[in-house]
Amino acid sequence: MWKLAARNVSRHKTRTSLTLGAIVLGVAGLILTGGFVEDIFTQLREATIHSQLGHLQLYQAGYYTSGRRAPYRYMIQDSQKKIAVFREFPHVLDVMPRVNFSGLLGNGRISFPIVGEGVDPAKEARLSNYIVIKEGRQLAPKDAYGIMLGSGVATALNLRPGENISLLLNTPDGALNTLDFQVIGIFQTFSKEYDDRAVRIPLSTAAELLSTTAVHSLVFALDSWAVTDEVATLVRRQLPPEHFEIKTWYELSDFYQKTVELYRRHFAVLRLIILGMVLLSVANSINMNIYERTGELGTLMAMGDRTGRIFNLLLAESLFLGLAGAVIGVVVGTLAALTISTIGIPMPPMPNTDIEYNAQIKLVPLEMGFAFLIGVGASILAALWPAWRVSRLPIVDALARNH
Repeated sequence: MWKLAARNVSRHKTRTSLTLGAIVLGVAGLILTGGFVEDIFTQLREATIHSQLGHLQLYQAGYYTSGRRAPYRYMIQDSQKKIAVFREFPHVLDVMPRVNFSGLLGNGRISFPIVGEGVDPAKEARLSNYIVIKEGRQLAPKDAYGIMLGSGVATALNLRPGENISLLLNTPDGALNTLDFQVIGIFQTFSKEYDDRAVRIPLSTAAELLSTTAVHSLVFALDSWAVTDEVATLVRRQLPPEHFEIKTWYELSDFYQKTVELYRRHFAVLRLIILGMVLLSVANSINMNIYERTGELGTLMAMGDRTGRIFNLLLAESLFLGLAGAVIGVVVGTLAALTISTIGIPMPPMPNTDIEYNAQIKLVPLEMGFAFLIGVGASILAALWPAWRVSRLPIVDALARNH
């Protein structure tokens, strides 16, 4: 039966080519769209981690929910001791202290409200490889009174690298303190909202301004995003939950979660559309094939072949078509993905961002396997009804088609 099915498939070259074409396009389309969506997730995930949040952030308990109202009540003491312990954990590349503050930035003519971070310049430069420096450069350890401005802040105050500004803020004791800074660079992250208000200064200078060496958060840089939950569990076991809380990057980024959920649903609908197109195309081709061969199949039944054998023969032919089309589709989709990724797809900024980027097509084994199964499964599903119908035809009616 298998040999006969293979010969029947190769005998009708035009019809077989049309059916194979539909399967190949469907499988390749699923691989390309799945890889494109996966690249969007990867770009957004890496930008979220490596331009602002890190992989994990550790706070005093209550800071995440109440810290905006009273930020200086939730500060971590002895941060360097904790950093020394956490850096010995598996998968931890570095741990960075940060101090958060708000204040007024002035250029001598106008003042502008900002939110700021005191950071370790060397460590943050290694973590923040997705930050785009529009002008100037990154903060360096030598820049004791240097400041980096978000692109929106720089535009609002009409500032350029090399110019001087003053920063005014409240200390934890309620006193006012001010310092003069020199603009070192202007940066841009994936979040336009953040860039419109954010500034960064050295951690040592933030300690001088706030008159405290305590910090608000410890930011973890890991060797892979995939071990985020594993390391978070280790950190939680190390610290009493009533005193500290730890948040993962995806918990801190509501925008990432909603964007991923939106694209996953869009892609699910697209999968259904492609599946429907493959099913209809293959079903049409198989229906025409079986209709034109009804007399031939009637002859086989007249010679003693049972209805079950005829049904199995037609399914075997569809299985051959599905396997061949799925294999070719995977090869075509892989080659197309590699070619497109080499060239890149220029993409406009995502919502709430200002940064354009080049998209690629990721080769995801799970998506490739799913596309392969769709190609094979669609071929078999499309053949079930016409194969069952013709195998149940009376022999006399089937033989009449020979005339």
